[in-house]
Amino acid sequence: MGAHARALSEKNELVHPEKKSSSFGKWAGGIAFTFFIACLGFLLAKAPGFNHVGQLASAIVIAVLYRNILGYPEILRAGITFSSKKLLRFAIILYGLKLNIGTVLSDGLGLLIRDAGVIVFAILLTVWLARLLKADKNISLLVGVGTGVCGAAAIAAIAPIIKSKDEETAIGVGIIALVGTIFAIIYTILRPILPMTDIQYGIWSGISLHEIAHVALAAAPGGQDALAIGLLAKLGRVFLLVPLCFIFMYLMRNKNSGENNAKIEFPWFLIGFIIMSVIGSYVLGPKIPVSEGFMNGVANATTWCLTAAMVGLGLNVSLRDLRTKALKPLIAMGITSVVLSVIAYFIA
Repeated sequence: MGAHARALSEKNELVHPEKKSSSFGKWAGGIAFTFFIACLGFLLAKAPGFNHVGQLASAIVIAVLYRNILGYPEILRAGITFSSKKLLRFAIILYGLKLNIGTVLSDGLGLLIRDAGVIVFAILLTVWLARLLKADKNISLLVGVGTGVCGAAAIAAIAPIIKSKDEETAIGVGIIALVGTIFAIIYTILRPILPMTDIQYGIWSGISLHEIAHVALAAAPGGQDALAIGLLAKLGRVFLLVPLCFIFMYLMRNKNSGENNAKIEFPWFLIGFIIMSVIGSYVLGPKIPVSEGFMNGVANATTWCLTAAMVGLGLNVSLRDLRTKALKPLIAMGITSVVLSVIAYFIA
């Protein structure tokens, strides 16, 4: 903006301060609106059936229904966009506290190798199946990453790198939540009849299921040992999210090197993710004592910010497009999840 344009803008703000106030109100109202639907999602997740789906997926369902029945609340667009962009990155930064780097590196190196294999396999198989099915490329890539790494958080981290649309990101998250929940429930049903030790069952859950919540849901019936090793295996996949993002940045740069949009925005929130991981691993607890209540509070704040962000994405989903875009990636991801579960069973 030039000096003359800035002067006019400042003059307008002085003459019409109510416009600036009105804009702030719409921005704040949009953010509040996403948290309101997040709250409705929280309540819906308490209902029978939805209690296995979770707050995040329940909120996305409400947001999509609102958009397609009542329309997009244009007056609140600025705040909704803030939630879907800024709050999403803030949630990923806070998510870093869940990762204990020391534990992964000291106790989970063997698991880390299997985790790396799972990530590569899930992404390549999903993309290959998507090509055969002629499915939407971006959505298929997102669900492949979500399947291989850590569900919604991984999708949210990769989406800006591959320049995914909000609608594509929301559809990917919705597919991950649906399939992951179904698989977690199936695991708990199979647990009593599988010839596996608690440790093997925990590893199987940790290296093959989608979200941390799915791993916790599935591994808990195996006992504390199964839950502990399952979460460790899952955290290894979260740990690999950062190098995976840099690999995608490199690939996207090369892919777009001859195009006008060759510049890939650096995902600065990943630096925040790493910093929070370091703080959670080596500062909070070892150096600065913190209560379990504090850590639970941070975890809850992360969940609420991520849910509000997903609401913002869900408000951009058209059910008409969902029918045409989501089915084939869902099929590709479903097949990948089945094959991955079978292979993980034998390497657990």
